[in-house]
Amino acid sequence: MGQKSGVLLKAERIDKRFPGVHALKDVSLELLKGEVHALLGENGAGKSTLINVLGGVFPPNSGEIFIEGKKAVIRNISDAQREGIAVIHQELVLVPYMTIAENIYMGREPGNKLVVDRAGMNREAETVMKRVGLNRDPATPVKELSIAQQQMVEIAKALSLNARILIMDEPTSSLTENEVNILFSIIRKLKADGVGIIYVSHRMSELFEITDRVTVMRDGAYIATKNTKETDTDELVYLMVGRKVENYYTRNFREPGDVTLKVENLSIKGLLENISFETRAGEVLGFSGLIGAGRSELMQALVGLRKYDAGSVEICGQLQNHQNYHKTIEKGIVLVPEDRKKLGLVLINHVAFNTTLAVLKEFMVRGTVNRRKENEIIDRAVKTLRIKTNGNEQKVGTLSGGNQQKVLIGKWLATNPKVLILDEPTRGVDVGAKADIYEIIDNLVQKGITIIMVSSDLNEVINMSDRVIVMKEGRITGTLKHEEINQEAVMHMATYEGGGNE
Repeated sequence: MGQKSGVLLKAERIDKRFPGVHALKDVSLELLKGEVHALLGENGAGKSTLINVLGGVFPPNSGEIFIEGKKAVIRNISDAQREGIAVIHQELVLVPYMTIAENIYMGREPGNKLVVDRAGMNREAETVMKRVGLNRDPATPVKELSIAQQQMVEIAKALSLNARILIMDEPTSSLTENEVNILFSIIRKLKADGVGIIYVSHRMSELFEITDRVTVMRDGAYIATKNTKETDTDELVYLMVGRKVENYYTRNFREPGDVTLKVENLSIKGLLENISFETRAGEVLGFSGLIGAGRSELMQALVGLRKYDAGSVEICGQLQNHQNYHKTIEKGIVLVPEDRKKLGLVLINHVAFNTTLAVLKEFMVRGTVNRRKENEIIDRAVKTLRIKTNGNEQKVGTLSGGNQQKVLIGKWLATNPKVLILDEPTRGVDVGAKADIYEIIDNLVQKGITIIMVSSDLNEVINMSDRVIVMKEGRITGTLKHEEINQEAVMHMATYEGGGNE
């Protein structure tokens, strides 16, 4: 896969300590010219710390970094940029109201101290934009771009700095299947130009499609480097977690029960049109579609977070005449949102606080706290969901992504829901935690709970769903039974050009 002549970057015995944490333990990594090198490991394995050291966010305590054989001293981000290293973070660092060109050349605008040469800046921006296939006017405000196009701006910005080494942290976490293909096309062009790419992702299928080698980390230490063509998922998972993960997708399919939720002709002007479906007890109903299909907006409407203009919602045969979030929770429908950090958790507070936040009235009466009842709720969530913590007082922001997600699921399970809506339940979660979450889902449906699962991960949808509803532009384009679900069928419906439901 592309040329591999010459070592571009070599990190030797990188060690990094924080107060109370030995984050990197003599980690070594080698990147070749024209290579995509995956960095793989569970959350907390040290991947982020390593890329932050390479990107100049903070210096290592010991170890050496060589760029094309020459020792590099990287103490800050400017040092890294001078060495040709650029990091494209999962959370894109762009100013939405500034133009594409302004974002690319922020702080380096051509011109003099008084006047920016906007025409020249736009011309230079167009040159690097062409390298990444971004065919937009450089004067376009970034807020008008899709997430995929914003990512292209970040890559163009890196190339404008003459970056020879790109570090991409979870670059596809918010992209559709088509947008992922576009990104991979850009990556292949960069490889052909001799750019080296360190690629961090939890999505195994991507690694086998786009990477040349994989380096696995665990508990802050280097474990192994494998040629991608000479390994497989089972071996990589074993190296990551130190054990075999059996039954990665855990589902025991059986006949579902009675109708729990009935939605008829639900519509929101400009967003959703005549949405109708039913859910049953003990089933996983998947929702698939491209970004912008209206899936998350539909889920918000179902729980009363977004008002709908027409249609009806019945819960266990009872028509809901309200559109109120708190009353919907009381009736047994809850939503685990896709953005756990912004919409789901209070990161600066502890596990106990977050786990019980939705059920305070169960153990608080007139300001008096029933500690026994409170601890029962917390302990049940920690034990049932296998949340790894240093104690109930540990701040949620210090947990791994997988454990944060489990806390969020535990928060809403404490309400004893009939219907649990999971919006992107494994986004940004490592392979071990994914397997745990799939097992949690299966256990819940065995108990008769209905799971509605919105997911951009087609493998997740295919393996976990009893049925899948596919949406496009606010409409349902088709429904597939478990035995009918495959990538081709889902993508056909997600891109369907006909009128009405298939």
